[in-house]
Amino acid sequence: MSQITARIPESLVTELDKAAASLHRSRAELVRQAIERYLEDFNDLSLAVDRLRDPADPVLDWEDVRHELVDSD
Repeated sequence: MSQITARIPESLVTELDKAAASLHRSRAELVRQAIERYLEDFNDLSLAVDRLRDPADPVLDWEDVRHELVDSD
C-alpha cells in the first residue's frame, strides 16, 4: 500500500479526529474511505457526462415520456 502526504487545514483535522474517535476508526481509514467514495462518485459523474455528450444516444422529450407513462395505465 502506498503512503501519501497532504496538507489539510487544522479545522478539518479537528473534525476528522472527532469523527475517527466517534467511529472508533483511524484517521487513515476515514481518509481512505472518503477518497474511495469520492472517486466512485467522480467515475459515475464522468460516465454520465460522457453519455450525455454522446450524439448517438437519443435525447427523450420529458413531455412525450410523461404522456406515454400516464396514458399507459
